[in-house]
Amino acid sequence: MKKLESSLRNMILSLSLIAAIVTALLAYVNQLTAGPIAEANKKALNDALHEVLVEGSTVEEPKEVEVNGEAYKIYKANKDGAFVGAAIESAANGFGGTLKVLVGFDKEGNVLNYSILESSETPGLGSKADKWFKKEGKGDITGMNPGKQLLSVTKDGGSVDAITASTITSRAFLHAINNAYAAYSGQAVDTNSGASEQADKSAKVSTINEERSRL
Repeated sequence: MKKLESSLRNMILSLSLIAAIVTALLAYVNQLTAGPIAEANKKALNDALHEVLVEGSTVEEPKEVEVNGEAYKIYKANKDGAFVGAAIESAANGFGGTLKVLVGFDKEGNVLNYSILESSETPGLGSKADKWFKKEGKGDITGMNPGKQLLSVTKDGGSVDAITASTITSRAFLHAINNAYAAYSGQAVDTNSGASEQADKSAKVSTINEERSRL
């Protein structure tokens, strides 16, 4: 068999052939794994929904709402035929990248629980957010209502203890929770400062209740 002449043309042809083979293999592997990955993600979300909502409640298909130019998915929960709250997917930029959370609220707007869906925070520091703000953590937010007072860390004048050496992550997490509440209640609100665009409080409460009933 005649040996291929070493030339720029032959080198380009060889590299193109190798690239085509690698691309085909990657596409094949992606096709094989896409289904299992989707199923795993679906199960993880389903587990998270039942973790953050009233025990024994049934969850409806999500509805998408837009608040302050951002889209949020809201999962309405019912128990014994009655509305008992909802879970909202929310995200904010943390120290290492996007921090995505699923937070559950009861029908009064109190935080029931939350689950971290996605995080790129520093292992051992910002990654502690998965437990820090739960009942067993030092910065427990369960039972708090962002509608009465937006959640913020003590360093910013709030009442929530930040993760040790991870104030940026803590701020991002609480910002995501406040945003989730804004989506849940139907408010147009500055979730950093707490300045509401709705002037009349009684009218706002009425609007919030109407929005929830239509979820």
